[in-house]
Amino acid sequence: MFSSDYLNLGTNFQRILIGMNYFSSKQISAIQMKTKKHIILITFALSLSLSLFAGGGGWKSLFNGKDLSGWIQKNGTATYRVEDKMIIGTTTPGSPNSFLCTNKEYGDFDLVFEVKVMNDELNSGVQIRSQTKEPETDQEFGRVNGPQIEIAAGTDEGGYSGYIYGEACGGWMTPEDALIRHNSYKSGEWNSYRILAKGSRIQVWVNGIQISDLVDEDKFKSHPAGFIGLQVHDVGQSGPFEVAWKNIKIKEL
Repeated sequence: MFSSDYLNLGTNFQRILIGMNYFSSKQISAIQMKTKKHIILITFALSLSLSLFAGGGGWKSLFNGKDLSGWIQKNGTATYRVEDKMIIGTTTPGSPNSFLCTNKEYGDFDLVFEVKVMNDELNSGVQIRSQTKEPETDQEFGRVNGPQIEIAAGTDEGGYSGYIYGEACGGWMTPEDALIRHNSYKSGEWNSYRILAKGSRIQVWVNGIQISDLVDEDKFKSHPAGFIGLQVHDVGQSGPFEVAWKNIKIKEL
């Protein structure tokens, strides 16, 4: 049995208990010093990593949390508003797909964001490297087209969030045999996405789990760069339904 007399070397990060009967006071002091040094180094490394990710190391926020500066709506009549540092998209009856798009275009990049679909009936997505077709009649913008990263609650059997769809340019880019339902997306919760686009390769993670690793040379030739767009899907006469995004950051490669 160990002695009940223990030395507590606890910190906010860990608690180390050492039996007093087995160490001299000099040995215990040395252990204390080493433990403190290790904790300081770990704390510094974590702080540095977080600061690089949040504001440095090439990462930039696409959304300032206050207004829609740097964004423009293309297609549809869904509404977009800023509330509590979120962009919230709301459906309107009879509207086609709507997109809130960045003014700037991006080619190779690493993109991260959080998204929550408020209503399971709503399908959404994020456009990357996207374009608009020639406007028809009195349209200000033609049809948005390009790769889209799927955002959808799915069913009890899972969903297709994180797979890649060719919006107005061919349908599913993810091969049919790879469209396997999964439960990585959490319905009614905030979900973290990461999209890494480099050359013809697009990789997608949902809540830290890799869903897509796609190479599409043809789509890269037709859509090598373009805007990023937040989609509110058409819902016919249903709704209103909502989807929200926050913490949208990008690093150009």
